Amino acid sequence: MTALTAPAATGTAHTHGSPRLTRWLLRLHRSALLVWTVFVLLGSALLLWLAGPLTDAAAEGWRQYNACGTTPRCSYDQDAILFYKSTYNYVAAAMAGLPFLVAAWAGAALTGRELESGTAQLAWTQGVSPTRWLALRLAVPAVAVTAGASLLVLLHHRAWSAAQGRIDTGKPWHDVWTFHANGPTTVALALAGLVAGALAGLVLRRTLPALLLGLALAAGVWGTAQLLMPHLWPAVTEETSLQQGYGHLYSGIQVDHGLITASGGHVPKLECYTTVSGGCARELEKLDAVGYYSTYHPVSHYWPLQLTTGALVLAVAGLGTAAAFWLLRHRTATPRTTA
Repeated sequence: MTALTAPAATGTAHTHGSPRLTRWLLRLHRSALLVWTVFVLLGSALLLWLAGPLTDAAAEGWRQYNACGTTPRCSYDQDAILFYKSTYNYVAAAMAGLPFLVAAWAGAALTGRELESGTAQLAWTQGVSPTRWLALRLAVPAVAVTAGASLLVLLHHRAWSAAQGRIDTGKPWHDVWTFHANGPTTVALALAGLVAGALAGLVLRRTLPALLLGLALAAGVWGTAQLLMPHLWPAVTEETSLQQGYGHLYSGIQVDHGLITASGGHVPKLECYTTVSGGCARELEKLDAVGYYSTYHPVSHYWPLQLTTGALVLAVAGLGTAAAFWLLRHRTATPRTTA
């Protein structure tokens, strides 16, 4: 790829103050700021509605259903239960998509389009250094993303907590979307998406390709975090005898499960149960199995997992930020001339 040239400032150019540059950046991306504001306000309103009237109506529906017992043709408010479930799932899915939305915008509009159209190079002729240009483009959106995503996380946790013990089909804490929407990993992933998109724009310097690359990088960060998350904190192992059965006695994030042999060894992920006869019983005897084990994270590990996963994602975002500044300095360095 060809190097970017940072044009020398003209004699009449002067260095703008940060407040003025920030105002100019907000005007340039006012449409994105408006969309983000509407997204946060709408999401907040839905979460407040979910935590109050919708949870109350669904809880009453479940109370009616549980009171029916075995009574045939018993009436209960099924619509309230289903409406609560649908609304919760839609809101959780929207929050799960935050890193990808931010990455797509950052790649397409924040850096890719400005480099492709020459807007960035024009700014560099007005006394704004490339480093300062990039710093503002990361800092200002980062503040908006952090504030908006943090508000949504707090309201989501409030809505989720309101349903616990009242709605039988409420999502458990370890549900994938619920786990992230309830804690700071959502904010960390959104910031990582911002960095991924900005870096993609600097690499490709074209709008659409940067959008696609930003999405791919954000997906890579999300998938890696999800894969590593269960292993970032020591898990708990529970054991049961063959007579007790496999016994899914845990309620949390499963790391491993399988059989325990007479020597104390573990045979992972062998789906074999004492209630099954024939080949399964022969397999248990062949392995000299004496019980089952389950390695998992209980609810007490929620915050350790949130904090370690968030720290990992922020570390990746930090590396991406350093790579973005290095790449920009490398491409805008003034070439040396020989005498």
